[in-house]
Amino acid sequence: MTEITIEHNVPPPKLDVLAVEVWPIWEKEISTFDWTYDEEETCYLLRGEARISYPGAEPVVIKRGDLVIFEKGLTCTWEILKPVKKHYKLESW
Repeated sequence: MTEITIEHNVPPPKLDVLAVEVWPIWEKEISTFDWTYDEEETCYLLRGEARISYPGAEPVVIKRGDLVIFEKGLTCTWEILKPVKKHYKLESW
């Protein structure tokens, strides 16, 4: 089963090692949409909050300060509760 992994309150030194500040930024207003990950994505939320629902698991809420990994092949529904701004990095980079 594909999964979502969340690390809360990531310490700044870890973000520095990952070079999060140079990853592209994605922003989205309050909305709901379906998404499938063609490759693994790691993201770090700069602001906002979203509920992610996917088959076989309880919905998860991600918010500012969370480092999130979406596994390749995951099909989910994003419900953006507060406008989201995140850095993201795809597996192929």
